[in-house]
Amino acid sequence: MRKNSNKNKRINGEVMKVISEALRYSKDPRISPMTSVMDVEVAPDLKTCKVWVTVMGDEEDRLRTSEGLKSAAGYVRSTLAKELNMRYTPEIRFIMDDSIEYAINMSKKIDEVTAKDNEARIARGESLEDENSDISEDEEY
Repeated sequence: MRKNSNKNKRINGEVMKVISEALRYSKDPRISPMTSVMDVEVAPDLKTCKVWVTVMGDEEDRLRTSEGLKSAAGYVRSTLAKELNMRYTPEIRFIMDDSIEYAINMSKKIDEVTAKDNEARIARGESLEDENSDISEDEEY
């Protein structure tokens, strides 16, 4: 089976659903309730599985959740075996995904730069409406 085949994509989706549900009902107190499964990649031979997980919270929550996920890997794997009828039940490796945190930080930086730019325009005596009128003139055909 190829890596990006339709069958592999279907398997990834089903594994993602089962793992998300298993984590939601996990009884490990270290796993944060704000944990989300972002992506799952099952190897074409169905032996291994990478699960990208994001945790909303501070660094301490991420570390505790990471420990809890390592501990709960056996439970998640057994749940996966019960729910899905696959030839092999893959070994699960959890990977912390910081892409959402990165996007939030970049959005904050963009907002800060925009605010400083607006302050500089006001200090130079330019009005903010001048920029908006330039955009509207360009949009007219």
